[in-house]
Amino acid sequence: MPAQASPTREGAGGDAASQGRLAWLDALRGIAVLFVVFDHLNLYVLPTLHQVIAPWFDAGKYGVMVFFLVSGYIVPASLERKGSVRRFWVSRLFRLYPMWAVTILAALVLTGLGLSGLNGAAQHPAASTLAHMLMLQDVLGVDDAVSVLWTLSYEMVFYLLITCLFVVRAHRRNAGFAIGFAAAAVALGGMLPTQALSTGHSGIRVVAVSAAALVVAGLAAAVSGHRRFQVAGGVLLGATALILVSFNSRTWVWESFAILAWMFTGTTIYRAEHGQVSKKTAAVTAGLVLVLTVTGGILHSYPWGVMPGMATYLLAAATFAAGMVLWRRRAPRFLAWTGLVSYSAYLLHPLLLPVFFTMPWISTITRAGPYGGALAVAFIACLLACCWASYRFVEAPAQRAGRWLGRWLDARLGSDALPRNDGSRSAA
Repeated sequence: MPAQASPTREGAGGDAASQGRLAWLDALRGIAVLFVVFDHLNLYVLPTLHQVIAPWFDAGKYGVMVFFLVSGYIVPASLERKGSVRRFWVSRLFRLYPMWAVTILAALVLTGLGLSGLNGAAQHPAASTLAHMLMLQDVLGVDDAVSVLWTLSYEMVFYLLITCLFVVRAHRRNAGFAIGFAAAAVALGGMLPTQALSTGHSGIRVVAVSAAALVVAGLAAAVSGHRRFQVAGGVLLGATALILVSFNSRTWVWESFAILAWMFTGTTIYRAEHGQVSKKTAAVTAGLVLVLTVTGGILHSYPWGVMPGMATYLLAAATFAAGMVLWRRRAPRFLAWTGLVSYSAYLLHPLLLPVFFTMPWISTITRAGPYGGALAVAFIACLLACCWASYRFVEAPAQRAGRWLGRWLDARLGSDALPRNDGSRSAA
């Protein structure tokens, strides 16, 4: 949706006060996913409206940038609150993979019924499967099986990087990483190659297998509880993530760096709110990142366009700021609930769209004017109903199972939490 991958309920510890305190993040997710759905929905209804908006504003990109800011704000805090790399990754796996598996299964079923199709069918099936299981397909040169899965690759890259920073105790230096990635977007965004590793001598299969081996080895060491292994594993994870995002992204390299810059900006804002860095530092960081990433887009991505690029990034930043100021005490209920189910909405809507609009009683309705608007409302209502069910029966039980497994592993293996005097405990 990027994807949204930051569970406010779990990350907040589950108590009502924390849930209310973080409801503004859910509201921001709600806005983000509605804009992503709107962008894709416009391909089916009100195409004229899409043609008018597109030269000035990229609604889908706006939504995912808001998502990335939210993830940057809350996900590292979740890692530091737990103080345990193992419990962090257990929670991440149980947060992301169950609904991801449902989405892949649904896509396969729809493909079999002729209602949809999986992307990248011509690529090496084993390499594609492995890349998707790692959720790193977008930096492994593999087409996304479902179009929206690309954002999960950058969420996963971010998780690998913050794990590295956490175990080497450099996780408080987020402002420097945010500015560094933004500067790299400008300086290197037009120089570094895309998919260089996968299209080179090694090929997709070798790169996917190598990445899988490095990530699994790095995670095993990082969760071992032995300090030297933790550091070695963290460095291995961070190095793997940096190499892949720098030399093997499927998208423009400037955009890959810009995404990471925005996520680390979200983390910097979190730290400023909790007194870990000054508010001036956070403000300067956010301003520089905004200017540099827009500049990178203008310099290195002419098809993206100057106006939609500037408007998209500016409005995403303004939305996050407005949410912090206006909704800290009381967020709009509908938006907060939509944000709660936004992961399901993000993954399911591209599968539901072709099904909904090929229904006999829908396909005959004119998709222009008020009819198009009514169809859009009907689709969103149908989507949210599906998301209510998927959240209740898939996401929520999986998150509970992840918390149970984390406690069980601590009881059996002992805690792998770093000492609290290393500054890893969050102020939240």
